[in-house]
Formats: sequence, structure tokens, C-alpha cells
Amino acid sequence: MLSTNPNNTTIIEKMPGEKSRRAGWALPPMASFIGAALALVGITFASGAPSPLFVVYQQEWHFPAWILTVAFAIYAITLITTLLFAGSFSDYLGRRPILIGALLTEIVSMLLFVFASDISWIILARAVQGIATGAATSTFTAAIVELAPERHKKFGALIGSTAPIGGLALGAIVTGMAIQFSQAPSLLIFGFLAAMFVLSIAVLVFSIETVERRPGALASLKPRLSVPVQARREFIGSSFVLTATWMLAGLFFGLGPSILRGIFHIEDGLINGFLVAVPPTAGTVTSLLSSRLTPRRAILLGTVVALVGAAITTVSVLVGWFPLLVLGAIGSGAGFGASFSGILRTLGPLAVPSRRAELFAGIYLVNYLALGAPALAAGILIGFFGLLATVTGYGILVVLAAAVSLGVQLRLARS
Repeated sequence: MLSTNPNNTTIIEKMPGEKSRRAGWALPPMASFIGAALALVGITFASGAPSPLFVVYQQEWHFPAWILTVAFAIYAITLITTLLFAGSFSDYLGRRPILIGALLTEIVSMLLFVFASDISWIILARAVQGIATGAATSTFTAAIVELAPERHKKFGALIGSTAPIGGLALGAIVTGMAIQFSQAPSLLIFGFLAAMFVLSIAVLVFSIETVERRPGALASLKPRLSVPVQARREFIGSSFVLTATWMLAGLFFGLGPSILRGIFHIEDGLINGFLVAVPPTAGTVTSLLSSRLTPRRAILLGTVVALVGAAITTVSVLVGWFPLLVLGAIGSGAGFGASFSGILRTLGPLAVPSRRAELFAGIYLVNYLALGAPALAAGILIGFFGLLATVTGYGILVVLAAAVSLGVQLRLARS
């Protein structure tokens, strides 16, 4: 069945059992929806997997600690660049071509991880991975919402918000276990992911296309950040919350291994993976639980919890007590999950399908700027001020950012 949206873009709406007009034979809509969701989990799993391995690479190849943040931040930089150039590409070319291309690029990055012989290989692998994730994240999020059967649209939006967080948690904890119990953790983790992406491509080949191709694809590659008018007020207000919560995530993903080793003197691979996994695990649980709240209340609750989590994390570093750090990680992740879920539920319905990937690209652009840029700056500052002072200053900055974002959201709530 075909319909048009207000922008005169033709959208393919598939009914259960209907054959795809674009693919001859297609999987049932629910199977396509599940396949897309699992592929998104796999991509974010791959994003979280390298973090626990950074310390292992450092011990093996003996490079300076600040290089760790370069390896972390290069991922965010290439991802942001890809979002700027290709964030709305799938709105014109279709979801499937972009997703299949992104997964092929992910496979290349996984192979680079497997065959890495020094830190330059890891930096290259993270750069390629950033390109793939930048192309895939906003497109997968849009595709999941569109592929969800009509009676499960709210569930589709929920999956779109929880799958990225849950994938990060799985990537960190499973990699930590592989470090602890395997002699070749890189081969085990990245080889498995490469195989998973091959299967995901097979699923996408036989999935329905949700957006009809339209003119303007090449013009859409011009770097820009455009948010639909009806979503701009909420987008600006949400950007403050996204900045605070994703900065906090960057503290654990970018500096977590260095904090464990340099401040708490812990080098256990399982604990390393555990610490990196705690925030996204807490975020996934809270995202699911907060779905019962209105989006605004979820955002407000998440912002308050993130502020408290950032304060606890900062104090834990100052006093050097690991259980307090874990508590801060739980609070940080819980606040992240609730607020991010509320933001996606608020902004998602404000864009027509032909602008949806573009809107999600804007959201993730803010996210990964906040995730990568402060962590990279912190890695450089460690060489001047030391690890303890840098992490403490980072934590205080996050607390201030969370306080400002809370004020902005309270004002939006009142109006």
C-alpha cells in the first residue's frame, strides 16, 4: 500500500504477508523489524567492545596513556563527520542501501581489529568504525520505527532508544569476560561481530524498503544540520540534557580504563569491562522502566539522576573508594537512559518520515560531540595536570552542565 506524506514523498507501507514491490520476496514485517533491531544492537555492541581492550593494548604495545583517548575520540570524530555529510542520505536513497553499506564498512573495521599489530591499527579501525556507525545509527533508528508493525509503534520507538544503550553494555561486559577467560579476546569478539554483520546484511537484503527513493540524494550530502521547524524548540532544550549525559558516558568509556588503573590501581580485565558496562546497563533498565512516565517526566527524572551520579563519581575519584565509583556509574547510566528515552519519544513524532533520519542525525551529532570532544580534551590535559585533577575537573563540569540542563527542562515543562 502506498501513501504520501506532507512533503509528497512516497512511503511504502507494508501489510503483513504482502510481497515487497521492491524486492520480489520479502521477510514478514515483524522479522524485518527484529532483524534491524538486532543489527543496531550489534553495531553498538561493536562500539563498546574496544574500550576494555584499550588497557590490554597499552600493556602489550607500551604507548602513552593519552593515546587511549585519541583512539576513543577518533571514533566520535569520524562518526560526527559522517553524520554531517550523510545523516539524511537514507531519506533520499532509501534505508536498505545505506544500512547494507554501513554493515560492510563495519566488517572492514572488525577485520582491522582482528589483525591489529600496533596502536595505529586500532586508531584506523576506530576511524572506519566511526564512519560505519555514523551512517548506520540514525538510519537504523528511523528504520526500526518505520518497520515496527502498526500496533507496536511505541515499542519500536522504545527499542530505538534502548538498543544503542544495551548494545554498549553487552559489548563492554562480554569483552571484559573475553579478556579474563580467553587467550585471544580480539579474535573472539571481533570475529564473532564480523559474522553477525554478514547475517544482518542477509536479513536486510530480504527486508522491505520503508522509504521510496527520491531526487536530491547528492545534494543531501552537503554538510548541514537541519531540524524540522516543529521540533526545533524541543531539540534545543534536549541538547543541553544530551550534552551533560553523553559527556558523563564519555568519562566512563574514554577514561574509565585509565581511572581504574591510575587511581584505583585495578588492572583486572573483567572489572574493567564491568565498569564500562555499568552505565549502559543501568541506562537500558531505566529506559525500559521510564517508558511508563510521560516523556517530559522521564527527561526531568533522568537529568536529576545524572546530576547526582556525576557528583558521586567525582567524589569517588577524590576519595579513591571503588564501590562509590560503581554507585556513581549506576546513577550516571540510569540518568542517561531515562533522559535519552524521553528525548527520543518527544522528538521522534515531530518529524515526518522523509525528515526522520535527518532529525535523528542531528540528535546523534550532539550526542557524539559531547561523547568524544571532552574526552579527547581530557586526554590531552592529563599530560599537563595529571589524571586525578583532570578527572575531577571533568566531573565538576558535568555536574554544572546537568544543573543547567535541568533548569532548561523545568522552564520547558512550565511553558
